[in-house]
Amino acid sequence: MTKQTGLGDRLWAAGRNVSGDIGALQRIAGGPAVLEVTGIDKSAFERLGGKRTGGFQFLSYFNDQITAPVGAHTVFSLLPTTDVVFTYGRGATIGSPAACCVAKQVEYAGNRPDDGSLTFTVTAESNGFGLEWGQQLTAGDRTDTTATNGASLDLGTASPGAFGLQAYLHVSAFVGTNITIKIQESSDNAVGDPFADVVGGGFTVVTAAPASERIATAAINVERYLRVVTTGTFSSCMFAVTATRNPVAVVF
Repeated sequence: MTKQTGLGDRLWAAGRNVSGDIGALQRIAGGPAVLEVTGIDKSAFERLGGKRTGGFQFLSYFNDQITAPVGAHTVFSLLPTTDVVFTYGRGATIGSPAACCVAKQVEYAGNRPDDGSLTFTVTAESNGFGLEWGQQLTAGDRTDTTATNGASLDLGTASPGAFGLQAYLHVSAFVGTNITIKIQESSDNAVGDPFADVVGGGFTVVTAAPASERIATAAINVERYLRVVTTGTFSSCMFAVTATRNPVAVVF
């Protein structure tokens, strides 16, 4: 992997791809909260890792379009009190890094300087799980018009152990009755080991858009190759999936 710019990035919020209305991401943060436990006999701070945290802060342009694609103002001005699923995609290819978070949107602060511009700062703080970095299993948004076996991602190594995975879904557009979106795995990209469903790797059946969800499997072995497959009764579905295979045991 070489050094990269942030050109061609994506941002999804609660099933909406709002990338075209986002000017900058000012904060993509995550990790354990820092607990200071410095004794009076120390001349430097002592710290322990506490609860997981994380969140996003970004600059949004004013766009109040209410028809698809819905503008950012229509999405963020609601200031929902319920959890919102956010995903930042560094690029839009299968395997590209992505940061995901279930969060509370806590700010939608406008700024209208004398140059005539109108922007808003959106802040979202994690709720329950903290920020999770993973890899995109779809190339940004993927549009299926029939049941599809998607292209696979090579995670590069065999399963590190029985540590499971977490996955995030955003459905931006849907035409049909229902669609099932799930993750499958293979140890050798189906050369001798056919793809099979990851246990616990299926999202809730989608019947309308926008829709978003975070799922987590039990502590299981997750094989080297992953792909996203769709089934159901539909004529079009635009969606994005990101997954994080855990290298060690995790507790949320």
